[in-house]
Parts: sequence; structure tokens; C-alpha cells
Amino acid sequence: MKLFKTAKESHVSITELMLPSHSNFSGKVHGGHILNLMDQIAFACASKHSQHYCVTASVNKVDFLNPIEVGELVTLRASINYTGKTSMVVGVRVESESVTTGEKKHCNSSYFTMVAKDENGKNVAVPGLIIKDEQGVRRFSRSMKRKEQARKRGSKFKASMFKADEHLELMESENVKIQLKNNI
Repeated sequence: MKLFKTAKESHVSITELMLPSHSNFSGKVHGGHILNLMDQIAFACASKHSQHYCVTASVNKVDFLNPIEVGELVTLRASINYTGKTSMVVGVRVESESVTTGEKKHCNSSYFTMVAKDENGKNVAVPGLIIKDEQGVRRFSRSMKRKEQARKRGSKFKASMFKADEHLELMESENVKIQLKNNI
């Protein structure tokens, strides 16, 4: 196994026709189907990079930007944006394309943290990432920042450290009615 690889070496792309069986009650392609495809391509990309089976540890925010119509082609592209010791952040981009007009729409992008596993289910080291351009530096740096923010967010809202009174004022402008039994 190589100690370092480029993102291009692990890049994966798939295109699939959206069928009526993929639709939801409004006739658009079901978001759950797209999430399933995104998870599959993230797995393929991470496994290709690490040369091990991988599991999904987390999925960063997924915003559905544009609906996908039945009959459109959906292309998913995945590449490694970040490598840790045993984990990788896989960037996944989803685009739809009208077969009749050729119009393309960016439907969503997300970031999957994948962890490489050995045959016994233990975490295993992954090759590092060779970065050759500014876009690679931007993606790696953004992943580092997201990792740092997640760590801070996790500790700030940990039950043992959470102080409700610090958040009540922020909640006043929200659609919520607070009826606490004990005055904080």
C-alpha cells in the first residue's frame, strides 16, 4: 500500500437514470434515495483510497438545493478532501441533467467522514493525501476547520457542561414556548 495518494487516484463518478420507483409523493426523486447513492459513492471512494472496507462515521450537512425529476440523469462525484490517521473526508457532489435539454443543476454537496477497517473490524491506517493545487489546499483546510468546529460543538452542548440560562435569551425570537419548572 502506498503511504500517500492523490485525490485523483481515488476519484469515483457514477451516473444513474432516475426512475419512477425513486420518486416520493410529490413526484420528485426521494431525498433518501439520493442519500443512499451518496453513501455508496463515499464508500467506494474511501475504500479505493484506503484499500480497505470503510464505514460511515458521520455525514456533514446536506442541503437539497434543487429537486431532481424522474427521467433525469444524476451524476455523483466523490473525492478525498482530507486524510487523518484512520479516517478520510470524502466530498460528494450531486448534479442532475435533463436528458432532453442537457440542462445541468447542482443538487447538493456533502462531506462524509469514512473510517477504514481491517478484516476484524479494527480501525486501520490510511494513506495520506498528496495535494497538488490550491483547490486541494482549500478542501483539506476546510475539512480541518469543520473537524475543529465539530469538536467544539460537541463539548459545548455536552449535558454535563451545558448551561441553559446562557441560551434562553437567544431562544426568545424563535418559535418556542419555554415552561421550565425550576427557575434557572
